Amino acid sequence: MSPFKNKWKGRMFMTFYERIKKILDGLSSPSAQELRNALETLEIEYEELVPFLQTPEGQPYYRRLLYQNDQVELLVMNWSDIECAPHDHGLSKGWIQMMEGNSMNTVYKVEDGQLPKQLFDKIHHKGAFFFAPKYGVHKMKREGADSLVTLHLYSPPIQGMKVYDLKKCAACIVSEDCGAWWPDHQRQKLKEITFEQD
Repeated sequence: MSPFKNKWKGRMFMTFYERIKKILDGLSSPSAQELRNALETLEIEYEELVPFLQTPEGQPYYRRLLYQNDQVELLVMNWSDIECAPHDHGLSKGWIQMMEGNSMNTVYKVEDGQLPKQLFDKIHHKGAFFFAPKYGVHKMKREGADSLVTLHLYSPPIQGMKVYDLKKCAACIVSEDCGAWWPDHQRQKLKEITFEQD
């Protein structure tokens, strides 16, 4: 069955893709609140995302791009039991919606020329939303044994994501085909940065 199956949604009968396009194409340089409103208005349900989920295969998560235009991108991620690396989202800001399971989110403070320093951990439960600010550094992992599936809406589409390896005292700007982990391939390292050890 096609993941874009027809679904009755209140007054409208349209495909999953059409619903996303209709709402997200209306955004232009959206504010954080406009992004949150759009994500809520999409009213995406976990069952609609199941056809897009695949095994992470040794990585913290598998991600699937659901929709992208010049202004925004919408992704779904399903997580393994591996935590991702501390990372930012470059020039992008966005919201993360917990679709299934619970997540431990660790937030860091970043000062110029220094490695990120951990500020706090917070557990986000199924149904919760949380904000990822521009240049904000965080890491996520599945909390508990239940599966974790998250929905992400960013503006603009992510470019120049910086991933940190705190043990190596290093960071790198990664290519768009790399997730929030140290790159597996040299071509995914667009720029590598080293920090002085304390």
